[in-house]
Amino acid sequence: MKKRILSALAAAALAVGLLPAALAAAPDRQEAAEVLAALDIMVGDQNGNLNLSSTVTRAEFTRMVISASPFRDSAGDAASVSPYPDVPKSHWAAPYIQAAVGAGYVSGYLDGTFRPGSSITLAEGVTMVLKLLGYENSDFTGAYPAGQMAAYRNLNLDEGISASADSTLTRGDVLCLFYNLMTTKNKSGVYYLNVLEAGKNLVSADGVIDRVALVNDAMEGPVVADAVNWQSKIPFDLANATVYRDGKASSLAALQSLDVVYWSKPMNTLWAYTKQVTGTLEAVAPNTSSPASVTVAGQVYALESNEAAFAFSNLGQFRTGDNVTLLMGRTGNVAAVRGTGESGVITATYGIVTAVADSPYTDNQGNSYNRHTITVMTTSGAVNSYPTTSNYRAGDLVRITTENGELQIKRPTTVRLSGTVSRDGKRLGNKSFAANVEILDTYEDTAVRVYPERLAGLEITERMVRFCSTNAQGEIERLILREATGDTHTYGILTSVNEVNVGMMVSSSYVVNVAGQEVPIVNPNGVYNLKQGPCVIKGSLSAPDRITNLDSVRLDAILGYTALTDRNQTLDISERVAVFEVRDDTYYYSSLARVSGGGYTLTGYYDKAQDQGGRIRVILARSSS
Repeated sequence: MKKRILSALAAAALAVGLLPAALAAAPDRQEAAEVLAALDIMVGDQNGNLNLSSTVTRAEFTRMVISASPFRDSAGDAASVSPYPDVPKSHWAAPYIQAAVGAGYVSGYLDGTFRPGSSITLAEGVTMVLKLLGYENSDFTGAYPAGQMAAYRNLNLDEGISASADSTLTRGDVLCLFYNLMTTKNKSGVYYLNVLEAGKNLVSADGVIDRVALVNDAMEGPVVADAVNWQSKIPFDLANATVYRDGKASSLAALQSLDVVYWSKPMNTLWAYTKQVTGTLEAVAPNTSSPASVTVAGQVYALESNEAAFAFSNLGQFRTGDNVTLLMGRTGNVAAVRGTGESGVITATYGIVTAVADSPYTDNQGNSYNRHTITVMTTSGAVNSYPTTSNYRAGDLVRITTENGELQIKRPTTVRLSGTVSRDGKRLGNKSFAANVEILDTYEDTAVRVYPERLAGLEITERMVRFCSTNAQGEIERLILREATGDTHTYGILTSVNEVNVGMMVSSSYVVNVAGQEVPIVNPNGVYNLKQGPCVIKGSLSAPDRITNLDSVRLDAILGYTALTDRNQTLDISERVAVFEVRDDTYYYSSLARVSGGGYTLTGYYDKAQDQGGRIRVILARSSS
């Protein structure tokens, strides 16, 4: 005898049924719409509108059922026969109704009709959805649809739906029903979306959908926005498309030449990515017969697309020693490649020289040679290497472009700029930050990438601005700062201080604990006038420019990266905060998570005022027991 959803289940459903329907937790409709659009189950009209208040016909619901079934790819464009007298094979829904009837998901009425234009009721829709989950009519006891409705509630398919069994369903109800289906376990105990998308495990053990992976699967492309009529390669009208550029809401007009574009027709959405890498092609691996990765500007990049693989193959146009611009796609790997000057667009990379050396290269004839090379941290945060004949030093700013097929490295023009960054981190003075703005904060030959939110409220003086470039809209697109945040420095604990300042004898030696490692520092010609305790080291550890003790404040509580002081002030904690537990005058490197849960007396050490970019850089934790 088949397993049934028995009277105990029905009794539980009755108890649930006595509760107000509003108590059923409603799924986030934007999330639900994104998931169902990615699966091509429910999509908007030509303008992207979901029309959630409209009622749903039996034909429309049946199409959604097939789109949510293992038969979604096998339903043809036309039916082979007329499934019902009122559904001729020329009817738009005939292939879906034929497939659904064949799979046992739906049947017609006793009079032999299907009534495709009639509004579907909740009970009818639930019955079809339960069939998707593997349940049969024989699994339910009692008169129809009591057993089906009991299962509907006990499986939590009712979340966000207030309709009764004989109520007609709106598109909003159907949105919730199919979204709930995806995170419901089927009769065999497997989440339905994991059955539908076999082998991908898109629903975690706790029932959470991996939307990023799902949307990535829904993307098609890419196409590079430099080809003539590139928009014609995308199979839907882009006038009302939703557009994202580097993960942020954007517009079709904001897309630029060399953007790498993906799309989803069901989601009516474009995703554009702008990251580029320009430099010398140094190697193709494992070989040009089957390229999988390339080395450009000293870094290895995997190839994402067949187009990129072909370009670097022995049938493609690029050879070792060529100057190229890699166009990076959604995975951060190479989606396409352009030769220098090929697109008619000048691509420029900006950054700071962090090291200089002589390095080996291979030309396009396979000959080896050495060349003076600079290592550059670019505004995107990448570290690349470039050959050059010019005499650059560590700490110099550079602009890398390709002109007439040659790599050109020059010093960028200094731009005068100052102002206060808005509290929301969207503007510097009277200039807006571009959505894809790249910012470096530097100190000598050291740099860190920072984001506009890190600069919120900070006054940026002309001295702090080393370089700035703007896009066609006048927005700040690249910004290189000088010691604006203090994030480029090293923070630790001075555990030993030995300073000699007697007559002509001036020297000093120190030991600093940095991330749990004891590092000796010797200054044979001077002293820093220090005491043991938390400090900031500016410059290299081997030869610092300056070492300074940090100021302290007692902390009463920590929540995330925010601290409450004993004076009821809130202070931001650096994301790179150095945390030490102090036991018997010995420092043990620890973590913020370990000491913020209570049981410790906490002291924070900061470098400068918060409105000047300061943060709590070091925390000492002493057991309060």
